[in-house]
Parts: sequence; C-alpha cells; structure tokens
Amino acid sequence: MGITERKEREKEEMRKLILQGAQKLFLENGFEKVSIRNIADAIEYSPATIYLYYKDKNDLLYAIHNIGFQKMIAEFQPALSLDAPFDRLVELGRRYFRFAFENPEFFDLMFIMTAPIDAMACRDDIWDEGKAAFGILVKCVQDCIDTGVFKTRDAEVASMMIWSMVHGNTALFLRKRLEMFEENRRKEVMEEAFNLFVETIRKGL
Repeated sequence: MGITERKEREKEEMRKLILQGAQKLFLENGFEKVSIRNIADAIEYSPATIYLYYKDKNDLLYAIHNIGFQKMIAEFQPALSLDAPFDRLVELGRRYFRFAFENPEFFDLMFIMTAPIDAMACRDDIWDEGKAAFGILVKCVQDCIDTGVFKTRDAEVASMMIWSMVHGNTALFLRKRLEMFEENRRKEVMEEAFNLFVETIRKGL
C-alpha cells in the first residue's frame, strides 16, 4: 500500500471513529445536549481534530442522519418483497411506525430537527436521503395505480398525502401530543386511526 492510500485509509478510519463516538453520545444524551468538545473527550482527541473532518456540529449531525436513513430503508426491505402493491404500502406504513418507535432520536434528527438540512443547504445539496426514501413510497403508490387499486393518476401527490398522515400520526405520538388519551390507549388509537386511513384510501383514493 502506497503512502497516499495509507493516508486515505487513516482519514476514513478517523471519520468513522468520530462518527461512532458522536452517534453513541447523541443517542445516549440527545442531540441538543452534545457538543463537539464532548465528542472529542469521548474519542480522546482534541476538538480541532474533529473540525478537520467535519465543518461543525450540523455537518456531523448530517452524517448521522444519513445513517438513520440507511437503517430506515433497511427496515423497509421486507415490505418490498410482498406481492400485492397495496399490501406493500400498508406494511411500509407499519414499518415507518416501528422504526420511529424503536429509534426516536434518529427519527427526530431525520424528520424534525433542522440541523441536517441546514448543513446540506450550506453545500447547496439536494436532500438525496429523503428523496430516496420518498421514492420507495412513490414507486409503491404507482404500482397501486398501475394495478387499478387507486384511481388517482398522480403518484407523487398521493404519496405526499399518505406520508403526511403516517408521519403526522407518528410525530404526534413521539412529541407527546397524544396526552389527552390514557397512556395504555395511545398506541391503540394510533393503530385504529391507521387502519381507518388504510380502509379509506383502499375505497376512495
């Protein structure tokens, strides 16, 4: 291995070390409570070292938000193997709920906090991660249209409507906006609302 290749490998290993340390702290303490200095202390390097690899905390959060999307898309995969398009769509919704409930910090970073998007805006990038995830939904909705399950012709608009409902339901729960219900009823209400939504779009979308 030449000097250039070795240096590139060392840089990549350092990026991974920083990312692993940051992710551990963020998931343990919450994204808002962790600083670059905290991360530096955890990996036993100086803050200046981290700034060689990540522009600022937002840039680091953007990298971790990418990991979240990889995890979520992996969660979606079993749903995509189902034969019937509408079954795939329903299972995608259930897996979106499951990912959020099991990974609330990731979900917050991916869909609620502005920091990753702020970092992306500084580079004039497109939100590729969000586009890829939304694309999975659009493809599923388009399959429903093509097989006659849905009468609507615009898969993107229909997908936006479907995502808005499922995401809104999820965010209300995670942000503790379902406190008007008894604690043991909250997930049940979400499940019943989701089932009602599924039946509604099956009959009329």
